[in-house]
Formats: sequence, C-alpha cells, structure tokens
Amino acid sequence: MHYLIGDLQGCCDAFERLLAEIGFTPSRDTLHVLGDLVNRGPASLQVLERLHGFGASAGFVLGNHDLHLLAVDAGARPAHRSDTLDEILAHPRRVAWLDWLVQRGRLADEAEGWLLVHAGLVPQWDRADALALAAEVEAVLRGPDRAGFLRQMYGNQPARWDPALQGIARWRMIVNTLTRIRFCRADGTLDFATKDGAETAPPGHHPWFEVPDRRSAGQPVAFGHWSTLGLKSRDDLLALDTGCVWGGALTAARVDGGRRELIQVRCAQAQAPGQG
Repeated sequence: MHYLIGDLQGCCDAFERLLAEIGFTPSRDTLHVLGDLVNRGPASLQVLERLHGFGASAGFVLGNHDLHLLAVDAGARPAHRSDTLDEILAHPRRVAWLDWLVQRGRLADEAEGWLLVHAGLVPQWDRADALALAAEVEAVLRGPDRAGFLRQMYGNQPARWDPALQGIARWRMIVNTLTRIRFCRADGTLDFATKDGAETAPPGHHPWFEVPDRRSAGQPVAFGHWSTLGLKSRDDLLALDTGCVWGGALTAARVDGGRRELIQVRCAQAQAPGQG
C-alpha cells in the first residue's frame, strides 16, 4: 500500500500515531512524504531517524524547510529564531544525515500515477517538465559545489519561468516553483507575498492549480506546503499540509489500487499559526 503524507515539520509524535493508525508495515507498505520533514516542531532529528530506518519503504520530496536546513548548515542562510534544527546541526553524524537527506530526497517524484511535489507547478510545466527540471537541481545539490549553490539559491528573481533561463537563475526559479509556489499568473509569474488561503489571490493571480489551461491539467498532483489552504481531495489533486505543527492535523492519503482513503491524527503542538 502507498501512503502520501503531508508536512511533518519535526512532529514525530504525530507521525508515530499516524503510522500506528494506518498500520504501516515496511515490508508491505511505502510512504511518500511531501516535503518539510524538519523544522518548527520539536523532534526533527527523530523524524529523520525514523524515515531512514524504513530504507526503501520511505521516500520524500524536499521542501523549503529541508533546503533551509542545508543552507544553514552550509553558512548560506542564518538560522531563524523559530528554527528547531539544533539537534541535527550539533549531531556527531550531521554530515551523514545531511548527505542522506540530499541523496534520498527528490524535488519531484511519482507514486501510483501521482506527481509528488512540495508546493506546485507553474502552468507552463507538465509532468515530464517537472521531473526533468527537478532532476537538474537534484544533480546540483548532490554535486561538489552544494554550498556554492545554496549561497545563491535564495531570492524572488526571476519571478517568471522561461525555458531559456540558465545557471543559477534557472535553478532558483525551479526551486521557487517546486518548494514555494502558491499563487501565480497565467504567464507563470509567481507571487511571493500572499500566504493565506485560495480566496486571497492577488488581482490577476490564481492558486497555481486553478490557472486556466495549465499544461499539468489532468495529471494527478499531490503537494504540501500550503497549510492555510487546508485539505483538498480531488481526482486530480491532493493538498495534504493540514497544519500539524500549528496545532492542526497530520494527514495521509492511501492512493494505491484505484482507491483513495484519507487518514488523519491530531497534532499536540501549540505553535502560533504559520504559513508552511
């Protein structure tokens, strides 16, 4: 059985209860976590340890918080006062943990006909584009100059996809799309300011999955990242970040065998409301 799981963000207690609720067995089942394994919750290292222990039975895409961990470790980004990454960064096997995160993590993946990303797609991309462009950045992260890339990864420009983009501008746009997108224009221009629900789209913008004539229409896509969007379950769309770390729920979707089943556990965190 294949289970897609929304943002964990260091909520290992809720993760354990969700695993018990679905009766997860590594010899039979496979987990696919939709990014943001770590940060803001109290047990980020324990989440990594648990997933690592499942071997090939657990896969994940990288979210913006996972990339933030890599950037802080590389000195490319200052730690935020609300980060909960110290246990990983101070661990004697820190380098091994971060290398495993990069080598195992994807920026886009597939499972049972679903395209898996952390945040979403620009309207100019279809499934094949998303997987190929994700692979470009994965290769950079796994290459010899990861730190150099991470030092240049942050920024809101370019804000619109152009297949002629090259180098860091191209890779930054790919990262921003796959790990940060919420709203965009029909021409693929991203909005980085608005983080509330779908009804708050800025003028001329749409939630990325409602852009008319997007090339990925008809391709089932599952994503996390957008906690203020809430749970969405359609034949072609699963939004599974239900705000666990903010006191909401941790959600899994079983997607194998032509069926879909949603399973949730409440999270005990008492953080202030956040945006993913």
